[in-house]
Amino acid sequence: MKIPAVLLLEDGTIFHGNGGGSIGTTMGEICFNTGMTGYQEIFTDPSYYGQILVATHVHIGNYGIHDNEEQSDSIKIAGLICKSFNTFYSRKQSSRSIQEYFVKENKLAIEGIDTRSLVRHIRSRGAMNAIISTETTDISTLKSKLSAVPPMAGLELSSIVSTPASYESGDVNSIYKVAALDLGIKKNILNCMVARGIHVKVFPAKISYKEMHAWGADGYFISNGPGDPAAMDYAVDTVRDILNDDKILFGICLGHQLLALANDIPTFKMHHGHRGLNHPVKNIITGQCEITSQNHGFGVNPDAIKQSKNIEVTHINLNDKSIEGLRLKNKRAFSVQYHPESAPGPHDSRYLFDEFLCMMKDNR
Repeated sequence: MKIPAVLLLEDGTIFHGNGGGSIGTTMGEICFNTGMTGYQEIFTDPSYYGQILVATHVHIGNYGIHDNEEQSDSIKIAGLICKSFNTFYSRKQSSRSIQEYFVKENKLAIEGIDTRSLVRHIRSRGAMNAIISTETTDISTLKSKLSAVPPMAGLELSSIVSTPASYESGDVNSIYKVAALDLGIKKNILNCMVARGIHVKVFPAKISYKEMHAWGADGYFISNGPGDPAAMDYAVDTVRDILNDDKILFGICLGHQLLALANDIPTFKMHHGHRGLNHPVKNIITGQCEITSQNHGFGVNPDAIKQSKNIEVTHINLNDKSIEGLRLKNKRAFSVQYHPESAPGPHDSRYLFDEFLCMMKDNR
């Protein structure tokens, strides 16, 4: 039996569809991902915390759910909007359907939406808050609830999704040790480091550099994560302490933005962000191009970097020329805005983990 559902945007736009997953109401910033596969990895990416996801690909759930593909311990999106919420799946290795998965995780979806029209609307009007409900279709009630949702700009969310206690990954007898600041780290980032013989210790978001330093790491990693980087003074201070101690540092996504902020380069809220598996990026140092996996709604201010003497841009987005990578001239630190670990996405950029390892080897 199909359950009526409604999607209401902050600007008053309304879409009607059918419910999927649990019964309820959910709210958050609406965003869209253009990937044609990898929906489970996207659902469980902590960087999506507090956001309602629009899947531009028509069929979501068609190959089921596989536990090994989760990027965190739970679904992190606030809700899902799609054209077709497929409860039947074809992959034999999958353990359950997307319907069973969403019910277990107490998440809800709305299907039967004209997602092409919705995405064009977001691209035109920009990111905004939205509300989905499968328990009421009363617009006045939903407008009242939606009005209480704060904007993403100014929100600190990483400490919510970060690990509550430190843990380790990889061979404890490994030669190289990396201290990772968990701001919403994806499992495949750890997998990519462990596959290169690195022993990683993951620390909570608000840990002090002094506590990280006591572990005796060869390098430091600043992870991806949700929220506004400008609202994360605690993490900016940690990055500054790492740099002031002249340690090797690698940052991804949010970690990229925090490296910029630690060097007095401001960040800004993008019109609608970059989220998908096919974003073209050029490596300015080598001249080569990469197809990348991306998920971010904030960026690094390009005008401010032009005024800096110590920061060099290493990668640019070929669609809009936004900054996708940088490195410090006077420190052993670099970062990228996109996701070289993919999951999902192409593997073009995994050489960055090799470069991180080479920096630690050279330092040894």
